[in-house]
Amino acid sequence: MVSLRRLFLSNEDGLLPMSRLLFVLLTVLSFAAAPAAAQTVAAPAADATATQLEQASTDLDRAGGQLNTIRDQVERYKDDDAHLVELKVEAEALNRSILSISIATRPRLEAIKTRQAELGDPPGEGAPAEAAVVVEERKKLAAERNEINALTGEAENLSIEATKLSNRITEMRRQLFSEAILKRTDVNADLFMEASGAITKEAQTLNRTVTAWMQFVWKFKRMQLFGAVALSLLAALVLLSGSYRLFAPLITRAARHDKPHYITRLSVAFWSTVLPTMAAAAFAGASYFFLDAFKVLRTDIAPIISIGLAVVVAVYFMAQLANAVLSPSDGHWRLMRVSDRGAQLLWLLICSMALVNGADYFLGTISEVLGSPVVLTVVKSFFASLIIGGLLLVTAFIKPVLSKGEAPDSQGRPWPRSIFILLILTGLVLIFAPLLGYVGMARFIATQIIVTGAVIVTMYIGFLSGRAVSAPSAFAETAVGKRLEERFGLGQVALDQVGLAAGLSIYLLIFILFIPLILLQWGFQVADIESWAYRFFTEIRIGSITISLVGILVGILLFVVGLVVTRWFQKWVDGNVLARSQVDVGVRNSVRTAVSYAGVALAGLIGLSAAGINLSSLAVVAGALSLGIGFGLQNIVSNFVSGLILLAERPFKVGDWVVAGTTEGFVRRISVRATEIETFQRQTVIVPNSVLINGQVGNWTHRNKLGRIEVALSVHAGNDPRRVQDILTEVVRAQQGLLRNPEPMVVFQAFSSTTLDFEIRAFLADILNGTSVKSELRAAILERFRAEEIPLGGPAAPEVPIKISPEGAELITALLDQATEKLRAPTTGRRRKTANEGPDAEPAA
Repeated sequence: MVSLRRLFLSNEDGLLPMSRLLFVLLTVLSFAAAPAAAQTVAAPAADATATQLEQASTDLDRAGGQLNTIRDQVERYKDDDAHLVELKVEAEALNRSILSISIATRPRLEAIKTRQAELGDPPGEGAPAEAAVVVEERKKLAAERNEINALTGEAENLSIEATKLSNRITEMRRQLFSEAILKRTDVNADLFMEASGAITKEAQTLNRTVTAWMQFVWKFKRMQLFGAVALSLLAALVLLSGSYRLFAPLITRAARHDKPHYITRLSVAFWSTVLPTMAAAAFAGASYFFLDAFKVLRTDIAPIISIGLAVVVAVYFMAQLANAVLSPSDGHWRLMRVSDRGAQLLWLLICSMALVNGADYFLGTISEVLGSPVVLTVVKSFFASLIIGGLLLVTAFIKPVLSKGEAPDSQGRPWPRSIFILLILTGLVLIFAPLLGYVGMARFIATQIIVTGAVIVTMYIGFLSGRAVSAPSAFAETAVGKRLEERFGLGQVALDQVGLAAGLSIYLLIFILFIPLILLQWGFQVADIESWAYRFFTEIRIGSITISLVGILVGILLFVVGLVVTRWFQKWVDGNVLARSQVDVGVRNSVRTAVSYAGVALAGLIGLSAAGINLSSLAVVAGALSLGIGFGLQNIVSNFVSGLILLAERPFKVGDWVVAGTTEGFVRRISVRATEIETFQRQTVIVPNSVLINGQVGNWTHRNKLGRIEVALSVHAGNDPRRVQDILTEVVRAQQGLLRNPEPMVVFQAFSSTTLDFEIRAFLADILNGTSVKSELRAAILERFRAEEIPLGGPAAPEVPIKISPEGAELITALLDQATEKLRAPTTGRRRKTANEGPDAEPAA
């Protein structure tokens, strides 16, 4: 009862109000419920952590099982390079997933370390014991930390095993490649006898397989076949017409160019090779896609069709390249100094070698699909290498070379000695290598000479074309440059910039298209290239730092999008919200600037986060910047902070008439670092913001444009000051542009023996009109003074009388007469002399 009584404390009217009693009860209940709520929140957090650790342990167990499966498959397919590539990719992907599992536990581990640091070390011996809650928390944190450390150790071990397995696969593939190249086959009569029997069986099997497939297609897939062929032809028609319609100036040799420019020749040679080849490849891909999509191809026919289409595209590419470089039909478009006859022979030899090499691959694929003996593939490659070697020897002995300035139809000369020896040695190697049993090496060398050589030549032409296009004033001479100049009116500088961008684009296109082709020719698989590309774009490691090009590009893209959105929002706010609200121009400028800075900062943070840059890792950079600020960046930071203060406090705004030291003019722009002030002479003065913050700044139009003008004038001292003051008052009151409230004032400031000094003080609604108003006011005062005959200056000086005695007057008069006589005497003498010297005077005796 006593405690209850204390709750109901009395006041003047009796017990406390019921509202205060309810407040006290709610406060007590909230404090009592706080521990229970904390326990309720802590329980789900602990359950979530336990679930996360259990999931991580389960994922690691699954990853271990997948690693064992990959290891078993490596042993099973140790002689199959294609399967080994796929297994290597799987091992690398598994390694990344294992590392991600370990990384996912790091935030919780850091939280545990932080909490343990907060709790501190356990009390020593003799110290008071900790509370049971703290002891229990220590045990849970230690157990959880040990569990995370165990999971991290297991993940590291699995990652090491996956890395070792990936390296082992790479070594196995290297050994397979070496064995395939350096493997020796006994070339004897038995080999050819066995091959002759195998080729007969293969021909029969191929005939039977193709016949069965065609009968099956004709009976059951006839409409699908027609549909696939129709769609493929339609795709080819669209590609061809589109290519010639869009890129006709780049891939056709116009007849009007009798002697085309070198840049034009390079451009036509490159694009007339690349674009038609890409169109042919797209047509082949579309054909295979439609045939496969309509279920026309069987599993035994699909590889033959695919390799056949690929060989056709490759041979077409070789023919287009040879035609672009050699131009057998028109010597003016030729990139090499060879004769017409030599160009025709070289084109024929190159196309023949491409056909032989393509046939070798096509026939080898047929043997592999049909399960023919390996000896048949060896014999096919044997003869293909001999034929290509013989063609190289024939190439060495033709005479295609011309000297500079010779006509294309002239007789050619032999190759230079270095090229001649190289062709002879290469041809002999391709002939003697298979004869000695190294058929694989001969086939590899022949393929590199034909395919890789063609790719390198195309790349070289592309690089020359890109360098020529990006040269100063070069793009304007091309057909595309002239068309852009005519249609869009681009100047020389703009065309040079477009040419530079075109050159860089050509370089990028060459890198993307041809580097993978070279890698494929050197034994690498598509999966290898995909893996390298993935690493290049996502996992560039510099020490312990991992850089992701994709993340950086996404971050840059998001930053640009953020800037665009910021500019749009800035214009929308200014044009729709502020303009309709009739906000002052200075306020609108401050709002626009604040929105711009906020948007740029937000876009920068989003871009950095998207790029994968941990913002917490920028603490070191911030520390370095703070150190630099302390030494060399004080003025920059001072101006930056001052600019923010100016935008926030707005002591002046854009358009204000300010006076800062010796600078006076209108504020035109307020930026973060400095403020632009335009003087009355139209000179722009850049004033640092810190100067405006720390110094005295006068603002004529701070809150409004109301201002006072002073006009000083002086009149002659002989005037009546009150009359002058009344006249000035009447003139001022009649003057347009001056305010009546506050009332204008005429002040009699000072007087002297010669002048009376007055000053007119009046107020204007817009002080910016002060100069014109003062000019009009002075003109009106002058006109009124003249009308009222108010003299501005004093009259001429008065005559002062002088008293002289009679004696002095007589003396002065005598002196004046004497001086006058002396002046007259020389004048009379000169007159007489002139008369005696007249024309009728006689000379004296």
